Amino acid sequence: MIDELLTWQSLGTYAGATLATAVLTQLLKELGILKKIPTRLFSYCIALLVLLLAAAFTCGLTLPRLALIPINAALVSFASNGAYDALRKKEPPSSGE
Repeated sequence: MIDELLTWQSLGTYAGATLATAVLTQLLKELGILKKIPTRLFSYCIALLVLLLAAAFTCGLTLPRLALIPINAALVSFASNGAYDALRKKEPPSSGE
């Protein structure tokens, strides 16, 4: 079913959180006031939000989980940024530049 493409449980995994962070960062980073926020910081904030929501909607927020979520968000953000950077390096230069 299409409603099971992304679930809160899948967003709580490394792969799911990295995918959601990458997609949301690229979709939202150029909107209004968000343009002024450095992309890597914005990506971290997105990762933090995704992981907090995934934990809240699946296993609940406990003190040990809350302590680890910021660290996990950094790992997810780094992976998301690294994947984007790797894809950008593979793109051929545009003829307009």
